[in-house]
Amino acid sequence: MSYPSPEVTDAIAAMEKYRAAEEGEVGSALVVVGLSAERVTREARIRDDMIRVAHRSGASIRQLAEVSGLGRKTVTSIVSSETDLGE
Repeated sequence: MSYPSPEVTDAIAAMEKYRAAEEGEVGSALVVVGLSAERVTREARIRDDMIRVAHRSGASIRQLAEVSGLGRKTVTSIVSSETDLGE
């Protein structure tokens, strides 16, 4: 499998962003932690958007809290927030 050069360049830049000057195992661990944190943030945005969609479609706060593993207060906060679907 080959990757276009811009994809490789972007991946290397993302890794270097977190590696800093650390080499070896520490540098590699920092890369994994940094990239994982980015993914968690992205996934939380998607989850929150889907919670809003489900609530507008009729799902209750209790149902959303159960399936998401979040507390009802947290779900209520998400539902009432302004951000929605990529805004």
